[in-house]
Amino acid sequence: MIQRSQFFVAPARLVSRRGFVVRAAAAVAGLAMLGAAPLASAAETAYPSRPIRIVLGFSAGGGTDAIARTLAKHMSSTLGANVLIDNKPGANGNIAAEEVSRSPADGYTLLYNTSSIASSPALYNKRLSYDVSKDLIPVARTASLPIVLVVPAKSSLKSAAELVAYAKAHPGKLNYASAGNGNVTHLASLSFEDAVGIKGTHIPYKGEAPALADLMAGMVDYYFATSAGAIPAIKAGRLKALAVATKQPLDTLPGVPTLDATVAKGLDLSAWSGLMAPAGTPPEVIAKLNSAVAKALADPEVLVFFANQSAQATPSTPGEYGVFLTSEMGSLAKVIKGAGITLD
Repeated sequence: MIQRSQFFVAPARLVSRRGFVVRAAAAVAGLAMLGAAPLASAAETAYPSRPIRIVLGFSAGGGTDAIARTLAKHMSSTLGANVLIDNKPGANGNIAAEEVSRSPADGYTLLYNTSSIASSPALYNKRLSYDVSKDLIPVARTASLPIVLVVPAKSSLKSAAELVAYAKAHPGKLNYASAGNGNVTHLASLSFEDAVGIKGTHIPYKGEAPALADLMAGMVDYYFATSAGAIPAIKAGRLKALAVATKQPLDTLPGVPTLDATVAKGLDLSAWSGLMAPAGTPPEVIAKLNSAVAKALADPEVLVFFANQSAQATPSTPGEYGVFLTSEMGSLAKVIKGAGITLD
């Protein structure tokens, strides 16, 4: 390959013998520089040209983290650059969201968000230092983790209809667990109460593991668990599933009906997740990232992994994810405000 220094040396040796060579060399050099400018510019703007960091607002080792890392691995292959997960837990995912919202809009710092981003505006109204709708833009929806209504294995309740009937006959007697105030498992319970017209006593826990432990011990009456948390305990005979909160039955829980088909028509609850970027990220970068996510979600290896996690792939365009986010923020705000929940 000819180096630029070699290119300019030869004409310089001819300067003393032929004056016209100087002018010719200058013209050639100028054309070469003009031709090189677009190439240099293209190289500088090629995306991606360095590692991409996806910030996740929850600890490593959980179900969401495992899904995010699986997608990142397959996105790396498609994009030809390392895609890394950076865990920044705290404040129900808002520490991570705030960091990404303030990051350069160049496609190299992204947010792997959960459904908490749609509930946060209503829960932390006065404390949020970023605006979900203005400071972040959607890239793609990625996955949905179904919610399952479970009771202790020894519970006398055998169906969602029996639970509703008992709660109506004995107001306030049943209590339910959640993985924390404002968590999706809490909001799912509130949505269920609103849909069927009952009122239980809320018992919040610091995470799903202790909530499930007390449920299995019979210390609480029911819980809207994530499928990843509930299914192992159901298969081990320590919990009983009354219904799934998705509109379609789950293959992983054969014979378990949906709430939509039994006591709560139209109720569809899940712990979903997606990918977002700082506002102002170029459309062509968003399109490239969206395509990489879609390809990952269609990969057979990813689909097998999702099935084992009881997760569902939910590919979307950026626009579809934006519409979904707006809808979720509206419906969750209604539930939160109706229940008088605030974390301000």
